[in-house]
Amino acid sequence: MENIFGSNHFNTIAPWLRQKFGCRVIKLSLAGGFTCPNRDGTKGTGGCLFCAEDGSGHYAGTIPQQIQLLSGKWPEGKYIAYFQSFTSTYAPVETLRQRFDQALSWPGVIGLAVATRPDCLPPDILELLWEYNQRTFLWVELGLQTVHDATAQRMNRCYPTSDFAQAMEALTKRNIRAVVHLILGLPGETKEMMLQSVDYVAAFHPFGLKLHLLHVLKNTGLAALYPSGFHLFTQQEYIGFIVDILEQLPQDITIHRVTGDGPADQLIAPLWSLHKRDILNGIQKEFKRRASFQGMRWKQPQP
Repeated sequence: MENIFGSNHFNTIAPWLRQKFGCRVIKLSLAGGFTCPNRDGTKGTGGCLFCAEDGSGHYAGTIPQQIQLLSGKWPEGKYIAYFQSFTSTYAPVETLRQRFDQALSWPGVIGLAVATRPDCLPPDILELLWEYNQRTFLWVELGLQTVHDATAQRMNRCYPTSDFAQAMEALTKRNIRAVVHLILGLPGETKEMMLQSVDYVAAFHPFGLKLHLLHVLKNTGLAALYPSGFHLFTQQEYIGFIVDILEQLPQDITIHRVTGDGPADQLIAPLWSLHKRDILNGIQKEFKRRASFQGMRWKQPQP
């Protein structure tokens, strides 16, 4: 296998979108006004232990706010309306249709990205997503985080990994692109366990993958446990592990994130994660040092 990514070494989503649409494509991080079934008491309360009070939508806002913020930097760019905060399919179909149609009506918006939980895709919501998949560019983001149910239970995820498998099968059946979230460094997990999560997801061959560095943020359940029982990656350890992961992924899986950028005023640890550019540069340097690239160690599954 050869390196088809040049000096970038892995299949980042921005160049993929530029090639598809012929211009810079920018995600507008939106707060759609949703909640989650493990916050409102349906399945639990308090949310996942790692999730902040804003439902992981640290930089989310309205479409006008986001366009005003970003259009000056990329005046010729197009936009994907990214419903990021909380669970963006956790509402009646007509509510979702109204929010999605409103987003698509803005000039320059050429698609939707919808972040949700695998247990929040009932048949009527799947049919709605299939409808949008026919008329616009769409991907659906699934917050899996780990395949290990014991870890998930400790984190108050409130659904089994089997729900993720069912959701992936349902999305694949409808030709809807899926982007899967994994968190690296959850309490109690070894590198071997994290690689098992990566291998499990890769077997479904999703459109994309988001790899998140575990952050301990203020006012989360995780903050109440910290630092007892934690092993947090050092920066160099994390950089090397990311490259290990990307080497064993298929080359056509797009990579949407390889770290995280929690707000400085909320971050407890690890503080080195605030220096995102250093992390990204470190990953490229490690690829170059190894003469490596995404997919170098990927093995085609045997029939």
